Amino acid sequence: MVNFRLDGKVALVTGGSYGIGYAIAKALAKAGATVAFNGRSRENVQKGLEAFKADGINAHGYICDVTDEAGIKSMVAEIESEVGVIDILVNNAGIIKRIPMHEMSVEEFREVIDIDLNGPFIVSKAVIPGMLKKGHGKIINICSMMSELGRETVSAYAAAKGGLKMLTKNICSEYGGHNIQCNGIGPGYIETPQTAPLRERQTDGSRHPFDAFIISKTPAARWGRTEDLEGPAVFLASDASNFVNGHILYVDGGILAYIGKQP
Repeated sequence: MVNFRLDGKVALVTGGSYGIGYAIAKALAKAGATVAFNGRSRENVQKGLEAFKADGINAHGYICDVTDEAGIKSMVAEIESEVGVIDILVNNAGIIKRIPMHEMSVEEFREVIDIDLNGPFIVSKAVIPGMLKKGHGKIINICSMMSELGRETVSAYAAAKGGLKMLTKNICSEYGGHNIQCNGIGPGYIETPQTAPLRERQTDGSRHPFDAFIISKTPAARWGRTEDLEGPAVFLASDASNFVNGHILYVDGGILAYIGKQP
């Protein structure tokens, strides 16, 4: 029988206090995992703990920046001591800066690369030794359609997510023989509080131009919802995906398969 349950497993979801990270962490917990998450501020971690508690989940929150290698190493040791050795890692923490490339500073570019690409490397590096000792592990990197496509104003984000796609494949190549599966999820455009302004109806009742653009490019004719990512995350975290490795699962309503409507 296919096993999608995560009972007895310990999962770390970076940036898991809200949005996509929170939805994935909640799904893993509902499937039986014990969830730990991090945030960069005490306020974010506290809000996350309160949200998990309201959903009936006893989560473990830690204040840590994914770009701080010493801090991450210390956090992973703390999780191993307080909760258990990590079986499942979801590299979700990330940022985006929408700035035309010729106007973007090198510092801004580096900040996105540091959090979105170096962060997953740092956290994975800290977690893999425990997985090697246990003889199994699951790493899920939150990639993006920008792992495959370019778009104006997101040069740093696309570069980072393209790099994360290849880091996913390389972790698979390097550690697959140790029963560690590393896969990615590539969300499409997802309904979150951050994207809410782009979905507001205009004063004349029409769609926001960007909303209309996304709907026209998506065969499913809607934005994704965070719950659309829950099943794929549980699948990739469970024994059901033990022979799936180095794969990016795009949860995008079909955007990447679609050339768009004829004008």
